[in-house]
Amino acid sequence: MAVKTRSRPRTSSTTAGGGPRKAKPVKAAPVPKKASNGVARAAPRAIKADPQKLPSLALRHIWSGEAEIPANPLVWVNGRLVPKNQAVVSVYDHGLLYGDGVFEGIRVYRGKIFKCQSHMERLYRCAEKIHLRIPVEPEQMVQVQRDCIAANKLSDGYIRLVVTRGFGTLGLDPRKCPIPGVVCIADQISLYKPEFYESGMKVVVAKRPKTPIPCLDPRIKSLNYLNNILAKVEAIEHGCDEAIMLSLDGYVTECTGDNIFVVKNGRVFTPPLVSGEREWGGLLEGVTRRFVKEELAPLCGMAVEEKLMRIEEVLEADEVFLTGTAAEIIAVTQVDETRISDGEGPITNKLRMKFREIVAGDDIPEN
Repeated sequence: MAVKTRSRPRTSSTTAGGGPRKAKPVKAAPVPKKASNGVARAAPRAIKADPQKLPSLALRHIWSGEAEIPANPLVWVNGRLVPKNQAVVSVYDHGLLYGDGVFEGIRVYRGKIFKCQSHMERLYRCAEKIHLRIPVEPEQMVQVQRDCIAANKLSDGYIRLVVTRGFGTLGLDPRKCPIPGVVCIADQISLYKPEFYESGMKVVVAKRPKTPIPCLDPRIKSLNYLNNILAKVEAIEHGCDEAIMLSLDGYVTECTGDNIFVVKNGRVFTPPLVSGEREWGGLLEGVTRRFVKEELAPLCGMAVEEKLMRIEEVLEADEVFLTGTAAEIIAVTQVDETRISDGEGPITNKLRMKFREIVAGDDIPEN
């Protein structure tokens, strides 16, 4: 009687035809990473989710109004002229992330760029002070502005010129930002009610002091304006639009967005660029401030003196007025609860009228 034998099972090394079988490669198990305490930790799992169905996307209705941004004016952004509702910069731009950059606010009168050269000199000087090399030459930057004026058919208006550190990483290191960004906006601006230019305006003295020079020099017109903004909030909380800022040792410096002048016994004074016993107090050398001091006042038969001032000297003044590119020249008639004057004073009026005569004329200075 025949004896039945069991057939041997096929191994992975043979095929159905008896030939050798190739072994399937075996994936090596991932080596667990060690934490700082030396204990192995499991590799993180990849999150599997539809990016269009994440719960946080339900919040997008908060920003639904962005669709209403108009197309005009055209804005110059890093070499491209685009509609306002498409004018964007990277969220990795250090100007956005850290306020790292410089800017200028410039007036346009009758198609001319008022004190253009002065603005360009300050822009490039401020950029140098924060070790930022602007990638275009001053002459090219002027052309950028003229192109924006022409593209938007602007006769009278306002230019905001911004230079950021540029696209980079989430760290502070400016070396990771290879090319600074440049933005030019040509639009309109109105800071104060028109009637304030005749009746005058109220301001307050901010409790928040001006950032001292050793910390962040106020003479640099940087994108970091939080010190000024918080002082502005104080003014808004008191029902007005502007606030006087004092140095740490109590000297008058400037307002949140304007320079300040006082008139006493027919003489005109303004705080110096650097103030205080330790020279900690500082202010921005406004282009309009300089124009009033060096050109406009002499045309009106006046002289402006730089003088260290305590707030008491402002409160005891016969007239107070502010200057700025956007504000131009505007009277202050009340500081906190102290009444300075009833309406615009005669010296302020004379300066303002002469200013309006110049910017409405045929010989608008672009120097």
